[in-house]
Amino acid sequence: MTPTQTPNAALRQHAEIQFADELERLQKHDDRQKPPQWKLSPWAVATYILGGTLPDGSEISAKYIGSRRIIEIAVATLATDRALLLLGVPGTAKSWVSEHLSAAISGDSTMLVQGTAGTSEESVRYGWNYALLLSKGPSREALVASPLMRAMAQGQIARVEELTRIPADVQDSLITILSEKTLPIPELGDEVQAVKGFNVIATANNRDKGVNELSSALKRRFNTVILPTPATIEEEIAIVQKRVGELGRALEIPAEAPAVEEIRRLVTVFRELRDGKTLDGKTKLKSPSGTLSVAEAISVTASGLSLAAHFGDGTLRVGDLASGLLGAVIKDPVQDAAVWREYLETVAKERDGWKDLYRACRDQE
Repeated sequence: MTPTQTPNAALRQHAEIQFADELERLQKHDDRQKPPQWKLSPWAVATYILGGTLPDGSEISAKYIGSRRIIEIAVATLATDRALLLLGVPGTAKSWVSEHLSAAISGDSTMLVQGTAGTSEESVRYGWNYALLLSKGPSREALVASPLMRAMAQGQIARVEELTRIPADVQDSLITILSEKTLPIPELGDEVQAVKGFNVIATANNRDKGVNELSSALKRRFNTVILPTPATIEEEIAIVQKRVGELGRALEIPAEAPAVEEIRRLVTVFRELRDGKTLDGKTKLKSPSGTLSVAEAISVTASGLSLAAHFGDGTLRVGDLASGLLGAVIKDPVQDAAVWREYLETVAKERDGWKDLYRACRDQE
C-alpha cells in the first residue's frame, strides 16, 4: 500500500472491511454461546449471511439469497471439527459464501489458497526462504507458512478455492491436516498443531473441463453442502439486482440503477436456455455449452450499466445488454451460435414486448 492509499481505495474490499459496521453491530447484540475463537455465535453468523433485523431495529443486509437451511448446515459444520465443502455449478455463490463465512467467524477472510493446475504442495503446507535456508539451514525462521498453516496456528478459518483444480497429489496433502489437525514439518522434526477455532472451507464445481476428482479419502474429511441455482426467477432477479447495485456503487458508475424489467428479461433468457425450455414449459430449447450462471447475469448487467453511463444517457437499455448477452451465450462459435439464433427466432421474436430485444441482439451478430 502506498503512503497515499487508503483501504477505501481498494477496488474490492475484503468482506470484513466492507461490512465492518454490520459485524460490529452483530457482536454488540450477540449474547449467544460462541464456539472457541469465533467472533460471533452460529446464530449471528447465519444472520450476517442471510440478513435480518437486530433488537435495536437496525438491518443486516442479506449476503446470500436462498435456502436458510443450507447456510445453517454450513455454519453448524464449521462449529465441529469437520471441514466444509461447498459444491455447485459455477456462479452459485460458493466463493462469496466462503468469504463471508470466514469474515463472520474469524474476522479475517484472507487465509486463502487459490486452486489452479499450478498450485504446489508448498501453497498448501509450507515453503522456504531459500536465502535463509542456505545461510542458516532449516529453521523456523527460514520457513514460509502457507495460509493454511497460519490459520492452524491462529485458530482461524482457512479457505481453499477451486479444490478440484488442484492436482490430485497436492489435494491429498490436506488429508493429514483435516484428519489429524496437525501439519508435520519433517525437516525440523517438528509440527504445527491446530488451535481451537481452526477449520477449512473448500469450494469446488464439476462443470468445468480439466477438473481433478477428489479421492474418496479426502471426500470423507469434508461435509459437503450443495449450493443450488436460484429456485425461482424472482429470487434470481433479486440477486442480480442487489449485486449490480453494489458493484455500481463500488465502481462509482455514474448511471441509474437498472430497471427491474430489463433484469427480468435477461434472467428469463438465461433461465430458459439453461433449463432447455421456456418458462411456461411449452417450448423445448437447445442449451448452449456455457453455464449461464447468476454470476454471468450480474457481469452482463454491470457491463451494460457501464455502457449506459459512459456511452449513453445513463439509463440502462436493451441495446446496452445485447453485446454482453451475446458474449455470455456464445462460447462455442459454431454450436452456441446456432442455439442462440434459434432462440431469437422461435422465442424472442414471437414474445410480446421483446421485439426491441430481438432487434438489438440481431444487430450484434
